[in-house]
Amino acid sequence: MTTTSAAPQTQLSKKQLRKVVFGGSAGVFVEFFDYGIYGFLASTLALVFFPPTAPTAGIIMTWGIFALTFLVRPIGGLVIGSIADRIGRRPALVLSLTLMSGATVGIGLLPGYAVIGVAAPILLLLLRLIQGFSAGGEVASAYSFVAENAPNRTRGFLTSLPQVGSYLAMLCGTSLGVALATFLPAGSLEEWAWRVPFLVAAPLGLLGFWIRRSLDDTVAFLETKKNDDVAHNPLAETIRDKSVLRKVFFAVALALLNSSGYYILFNYMPSFLTREFGFTTGNGLAITSLSIVVMLVAMPSLARLSDRIGRKPVMIAAAATSAIAAIPGYALASTGDFGLAVLGAALMALCFAGHSALIAVCLVELFPTRVRGTAYSL
Repeated sequence: MTTTSAAPQTQLSKKQLRKVVFGGSAGVFVEFFDYGIYGFLASTLALVFFPPTAPTAGIIMTWGIFALTFLVRPIGGLVIGSIADRIGRRPALVLSLTLMSGATVGIGLLPGYAVIGVAAPILLLLLRLIQGFSAGGEVASAYSFVAENAPNRTRGFLTSLPQVGSYLAMLCGTSLGVALATFLPAGSLEEWAWRVPFLVAAPLGLLGFWIRRSLDDTVAFLETKKNDDVAHNPLAETIRDKSVLRKVFFAVALALLNSSGYYILFNYMPSFLTREFGFTTGNGLAITSLSIVVMLVAMPSLARLSDRIGRKPVMIAAAATSAIAAIPGYALASTGDFGLAVLGAALMALCFAGHSALIAVCLVELFPTRVRGTAYSL
């Protein structure tokens, strides 16, 4: 795996690095918190934003809106990634977090179908598209921001922390949804409580906005700017430079395991357990949540290991063991026993953790600083 160093010549203090990690993680946390709550509340949102006389169509349209946000992510990635390369990582991060937090809070304030009719799902779609646009630029900018400030000896570990935060956010979002559904009186979730998780993004976004505004740009970008090496048209340079373009295609292949592993473990697994083997929805979510806890524990340790022995051995081991562990993992889950299902999911999560911990730092190191935001987004 050929990499391009993201190491800055000037090192930040430990206090500065902590602010960098928190600032880089803020938007990623809001993004995945939204994923967690939207997925859990999908059936409730269908009742709120679509005609109650056609519940099945409402569910389909609710998930359709979720899917459509992925169509604008590449556009957001290119626009915000280009801003990161031309103007700076910090302005790109401030923009993406502002859009994402504002759209998430906006969803929490929307009137439902019963109040404004067909305008409700249209507004929901518009706000979700804004979220998708901002998320497309958030990921590359956030991880580049952390990695470009991190010293060589701890870059893998520090860049894994926003990724750890993404899984923690998903766990928090799902847990909040479960708590609201469990402890509130019947009907409260549909009437008003569904708004609460979306409105939680307001203080999270404000805190992240304040921290990002208070940070300097990355040491690596400032050095590029000082040397007058900033790309004026990073997209054109990325496409024209055959070596960078080859790395873009390599990056796509490198990310495939991360995408498939994520959706198999954390989206498909609960439905699989509930539909095929009679687990309750609560048990299915509990099994998934416990596998996320395994990820949270394992990812920083495996990232530290990569700082000592290199990215390549850990990534290869994660890919190989993930492929192998899928068979016994699903076999254990298929027994119908809760404890064995937890063991199977935990086994797959442990193997997958190495790849998920390193995918961000590997993609950052793959590209030169002057086009990193754009190439990563591509």
